[in-house]
Amino acid sequence: MGARGKFIVLSWRENMNPELYILGSSSATPTRERHPSAQILKIESEKILIDCGEGTQSQMIKFGIRHTGINTICISHLHGDHYFGLIGLISTMSLMGRAQSLTLIGPPGLKQIIELQIEQGGMSLRFELIFIDTRMDTSEKIYESDVFEIKTFPLKHRIHCTGFVITEKKKERNLNIECAKEFNVPISAYKEIKLGANFTNENGQIIGNEILTFDPPAPKTFAYCSDTIFDPSIVEFIKDCTLLYHEATYMKNMEDRAELYFHSTAEQAAKIAKLANAGHLVIGHFSSRYEHLGPLLEEAKSVFSKTSLAIEGEKHNVKIHNN
Repeated sequence: MGARGKFIVLSWRENMNPELYILGSSSATPTRERHPSAQILKIESEKILIDCGEGTQSQMIKFGIRHTGINTICISHLHGDHYFGLIGLISTMSLMGRAQSLTLIGPPGLKQIIELQIEQGGMSLRFELIFIDTRMDTSEKIYESDVFEIKTFPLKHRIHCTGFVITEKKKERNLNIECAKEFNVPISAYKEIKLGANFTNENGQIIGNEILTFDPPAPKTFAYCSDTIFDPSIVEFIKDCTLLYHEATYMKNMEDRAELYFHSTAEQAAKIAKLANAGHLVIGHFSSRYEHLGPLLEEAKSVFSKTSLAIEGEKHNVKIHNN
């Protein structure tokens, strides 16, 4: 069975959480098989849309991904292949009766563009748009929910462009049930213990939390490096990430062109992954000149073996990275 009608999942755990869905992997010009940049990261019940190129809605429908649960959208920069699908998605959300506010994180100017489209199109949204501007001069924690946080970092492209690091919130500690029974810990105390509390029994004896619980899984981190020239200075922001997405528009033999247009090669993306000690690398944003992507993958894997292609409609399992 081919890729048609399936979806991409890049998973960090056997229970498929978090999950990364690749909706678009082409650079500026779409091809018969590839669409402009768009990804959805799912953490628990939350979906974060990262870039929203033309055709994102169609890709979501094709791969069975509902727009419900998308409460946060990150736009890396204002080249059209990274946001031309946004106003259409917002319109559909309103037509489908969305009432919950939607947070849009992106460069200064995104608010003006979207509000102009809404005004000139005579649209009347049923929900509030909350705009958060990114900055080019610094890294900052820009957003936080109950289950994840988002940090930005500057990328070197032809216009204002930022990368994103999305990290799970630390989970509660795991209760050692056998130990809890041994020390006659009542069920009513379990919640506080999982949050880190010790337990004091009726005799005044303190049972340490380290005895009663196990460490939770380490939070998983996804780093998104959109359009950028080869820039080792970003490594400090993405160090030890579980999963790294990095653009790889060209191959090594077009390194001069990559530098001219502030893009990267597959080899350069792999070098960044190696320097960052990433758990796994996914490369995308492929130039339309490449009909077959195998050579790009080979080039990247020659430097960083744990590399996959961002192919729309295929499934990739990504192992947990142990430092």
